[in-house]
Amino acid sequence: MNTDSLCRSSDIVSPSIVVESELTDLDADQRLLAMSGISLVIFTSVGCASCRFAREQLPRFDLAVDRLCWIDAGNNGGVVERYGVFHLPALFVVRDGEFFGALQSRLTRTALNEAVGQALSRQAEELP
Repeated sequence: MNTDSLCRSSDIVSPSIVVESELTDLDADQRLLAMSGISLVIFTSVGCASCRFAREQLPRFDLAVDRLCWIDAGNNGGVVERYGVFHLPALFVVRDGEFFGALQSRLTRTALNEAVGQALSRQAEELP
């Protein structure tokens, strides 16, 4: 760790217990298709208090997913439109490139894990 007054990103150790990715209009589809395992796709915005809570807490939860994929809704209108996002945060499940739909859940570990399990029991579709 550096002892100077400048904080660099390499100095910050994330408390996350799950892999996190930032997706954009330019790469969301190809990256989600290429990822194996379960991805929780989360649309957020900087002005949304619930989104800030999700950003802070979800990485700390012991979720039944392989990764969290964050999408800034304010900067990625194309993917927001394709997924039909109309409230934030909006959560979706993708497993092995297949779409399992939206989650309607409280932002707690137990509720999210139950919602992911229910989503994975549905018929898979192509990504929006």
